[in-house]
Amino acid sequence: MTASSATATVLQTHEGLRARAGLRARTGGPQEDGPRLLEHLLGWTLVVVLAMLVTQTGLM
Repeated sequence: MTASSATATVLQTHEGLRARAGLRARTGGPQEDGPRLLEHLLGWTLVVVLAMLVTQTGLM
């Protein structure tokens, strides 16, 4: 295998990976829309439960 054929193989592989990556679905991130009400309710529930745990154990 010559250097130029190795380079061509690497470039073809890279192009193939880039093409496949463009077809995959997003895995989330800042633009993801979701159930915001549910997230807020679960977040506040966690805050209240932690506050109850802290006060019951006398840590505060």
